Amino acid sequence: MPIVASVNTGTAVSADWAGRLKRTAIDKRPVSGPVAVHTLGVAGDQQADRDNHGGPDKAVYAYSREDLDLWQERLGRPLRDGVFGENLTTRGIDLGTALIGERWRVGTVLLEAALPRTPCGVFRSWMAETGWVKRFTAEGRTGVYLRVLAEGELAAGDGITVVHRPDHGIGVAAAFRARYERDPELLRRVLALPGRSAVWEESAAALGVRPAQG
Repeated sequence: MPIVASVNTGTAVSADWAGRLKRTAIDKRPVSGPVAVHTLGVAGDQQADRDNHGGPDKAVYAYSREDLDLWQERLGRPLRDGVFGENLTTRGIDLGTALIGERWRVGTVLLEAALPRTPCGVFRSWMAETGWVKRFTAEGRTGVYLRVLAEGELAAGDGITVVHRPDHGIGVAAAFRARYERDPELLRRVLALPGRSAVWEESAAALGVRPAQG
């Protein structure tokens, strides 16, 4: 059964390399015991850049231990849980195939897959790897931002139960690639999904893609 390998939180700190705000909370560290999860995120966790991080559609960020292990091999350095700024380090679930609108029960929390992670300049500076944004984008192992549909508690070791998978078949990672590989037809299908995040509309508009007409 898929599980949460760790629950990770971080606080905002000053950092000269952290973009225009010079503050970041990307350094997430594992915490022990049950942790409350609310509509806007995990208790004890912060986001420094509220314009681009946090909010209902980016309340919880998940990244898999398997993908961290792959990056460990490629980068030739250890990568601990939370190093990508994820709140949940998962094990045993392929986040790349999570469907937009897919729902998970973890502990007493109900989560819904909403968006892929788009790598930013702070992530690039934090990782200090040459061409990091380009490499992360090309790999397409973005992890997934999750909405909180029902607040509750979760903890490391909790199982991840997929309780709903929509029938549209559009995975978060596929939609991410559609944006960067300029697939207007797939982006129009994303725009037609009920309850999809407004961020998809912004991304599509940036590429001149408009929703299909009636």
